[in-house]
Amino acid sequence: MVKMRFTIFLTMASLMLLGTVAAQGPRDEGEYVILSAQYGTEYHHVDVTARLRELARKDHTFKVNHHSMGGDPDKGHEKFLRIYARGPNGEERMFEYVVGSEVDGRMFRAWDRGEWGNGGWSGNWNGGGRVDEGAFVILSAQYGSERRHVDVTERLKELARHDQTFRLDSRTFGVDPDEGHTKVLRIYARGPNGHERMFEYLEGSAIDGARFRSWGRGEWGNGNDRWSGRWEGEEREERERERDRQR
Repeated sequence: MVKMRFTIFLTMASLMLLGTVAAQGPRDEGEYVILSAQYGTEYHHVDVTARLRELARKDHTFKVNHHSMGGDPDKGHEKFLRIYARGPNGEERMFEYVVGSEVDGRMFRAWDRGEWGNGGWSGNWNGGGRVDEGAFVILSAQYGSERRHVDVTERLKELARHDQTFRLDSRTFGVDPDEGHTKVLRIYARGPNGHERMFEYLEGSAIDGARFRSWGRGEWGNGNDRWSGRWEGEEREERERERDRQR
């Protein structure tokens, strides 16, 4: 009888533990804990941490614009959303998003629960630290539009060896694969979970290599771990198919 009760107890405990893990979901597996979110320019920016919590509770992705951020703190100047977070090694990291780019909350811990943003930011607009070894291994870099884009993996390696960050503009890659149309840089990488992940950068965006492994050494994109070849990336296409099924 005692043995039976002990077995029932272990079974119930296991089910409760599994339920807790399932409830957390993939959105809570990010490596970075958000300290603060600021929107604007270096000289005129506002704290949007509370606004970011509202957006996070609704979805794990959203577009950065004046509407989503709740205003324009510095009219006439280019603005950015900067998310300051604490990395696995305890150092502060800054993630920058230009207006029009997409924020994917899955890299941040407890994103949709909003259990973050309780202080700890250095107050430095440019961030208080860097991470030397990112979580994502680059597979390929493509520049252009969906219909016309070129492989810029080797050029990206050259840029990475010179600096950890650079700003994307029409001269960065020395080529215009689709004249007269909006172009983007898409970096396809393999994440910690083994799945392919696509990072998109509009012209004017700052590319921070700290999120990518061996950035400065260029030990990536060598063909040993290949890109799927999908312009939209594996994850985004899977999300769109899932949304279509739910409609």
